[in-house]
Amino acid sequence: MVLNKVFLVLALTAALAMAGCSRQQSDWQKTRTANTTDAYELFLKKYPTGEFTAQAQARVKELYEERDWQKARDTDTLEAYQAFLKQYPEGKWTEEARIRVENFTLAAAPSVTTPAGESPPPQASPSQAAPAPKPAPAPKKAAPKGSAASNARAAPPKSSGAYGIQLGAFKSGADVANKRWEKLEKEYPKLLSGLSPKVSPKKGASGTLYRLQVASLSETRANSICKTLKAHSEACVLMHP
Repeated sequence: MVLNKVFLVLALTAALAMAGCSRQQSDWQKTRTANTTDAYELFLKKYPTGEFTAQAQARVKELYEERDWQKARDTDTLEAYQAFLKQYPEGKWTEEARIRVENFTLAAAPSVTTPAGESPPPQASPSQAAPAPKPAPAPKKAAPKGSAASNARAAPPKSSGAYGIQLGAFKSGADVANKRWEKLEKEYPKLLSGLSPKVSPKKGASGTLYRLQVASLSETRANSICKTLKAHSEACVLMHP
């Protein structure tokens, strides 16, 4: 008789455990379908140590990070990205936030007016007299039409442009600048087609900035690239010749 009671208790316990598992699985499926922070938090409150607790905690963290990242992007300020990094030092959008923080150094950096690594040409002193103009050479006899010399003179000189653009200034090294270019090239393949970037280091009071630049552009194309990138909240500064 006692043995029968023991078996009955064990059977009831197993049945209750199975019912509890079935109910938890059902609630988990409903929570995943809803896929909101409120739904996951309600599930965690109901099952603080359940089978799906770890998954629910990870997902609710992801949802909060996505929400806060969208807020930072909408605000699009240095302070907003810094606050995001402070809250999420290791997350899905951490690297992108760091890049955007570093790109804000462009706003404080002076305009680039000469190619990287070159010094502006020395200005002549007002007291220095200008050299006398050379006499014009005697006109050469025109080559016959269709000749090689005639065709060579008729061809316009090739010029790729004297303008440039700066797409970022990074404190964390050249690798970050190169990764930034890879990302931009992947997102804007037509806009940046045929361009060859270079990373130009510049030492300053606060350390070295690694500037991501593209040179030898026409004024029209340089302006077009910056206009498009800025419309998508990407950093771009025009480099004048």
